[in-house]
Amino acid sequence: MARIIVVTSGKGGVGKTTSTAAIGAGLAMSGKKTVVIDFDVGLRNLDMILGCERRVVFDFINVIHGEAKLHQALVKDKRLENLAVLPTSQTRDKDALTRDGVEKVLDQLRDEYDYIVCDSPAGIERGAHMAMYYADDAVVVSNPEVSSVRDSDRILGLLSSKTRRAERGEEPVKAQLLLARYDPARVEKGEMLKVDDVLEILAIPLLGVIPESQSVLKASNLGMPVVLDESSNAGKAYLDAVKRLMGEQIEHRVLAPERRSFFQRLLGRTA
Repeated sequence: MARIIVVTSGKGGVGKTTSTAAIGAGLAMSGKKTVVIDFDVGLRNLDMILGCERRVVFDFINVIHGEAKLHQALVKDKRLENLAVLPTSQTRDKDALTRDGVEKVLDQLRDEYDYIVCDSPAGIERGAHMAMYYADDAVVVSNPEVSSVRDSDRILGLLSSKTRRAERGEEPVKAQLLLARYDPARVEKGEMLKVDDVLEILAIPLLGVIPESQSVLKASNLGMPVVLDESSNAGKAYLDAVKRLMGEQIEHRVLAPERRSFFQRLLGRTA
């Protein structure tokens, strides 16, 4: 039966959707049958980052409201045979998500997949609650800045009180930290929080540290998960995080951020 993972944070723009795509692809690369679900109703970016937006016919909301069958809405990745995406609607609002509808879809997916990865919208409203409610695990994405960490702390409070596991008094959702856009040089200058500082505030295990990387933006623009870029330090860091997510003991390492060369910067200024 599938393990349900929510990728979440209170603040927008921290890298949740990028991380969802990378984690989903990394699990699929490891031989795990994986489906990623976009809960960000009205925006819908996950399918674009995975490069399948032109193949979307039906979506998550269509399935919830009985307007399409689940197999009609699932889009299979053409590069990774173990990966599928369930896109959401761009034209509905978050009220279209119902708890019973979400549960019905997840129940159908549980027997077919090893992992279900839910891409949560930013904030603490309905969409975010729906994404986390049925979760077994949570990947809390934060940037090393005070406002992002504070919002992540708020999300941890919701994970411990507003999920089905919490309501039933079961083992709590296992939350782990994914620290994205980390730049050691800026940390040394005092412009970013240190890893240890973030861990002290949030008090959850560290899943991974993703370095600031030009390759993340490049991969997103190309419509591919960054883990498919073998030269990317960010991609390597995500793959390490995926291994930890599956229970492997992988030593933490802070990989250097990827910089443009002097000539690339010079050409960028003169272009």
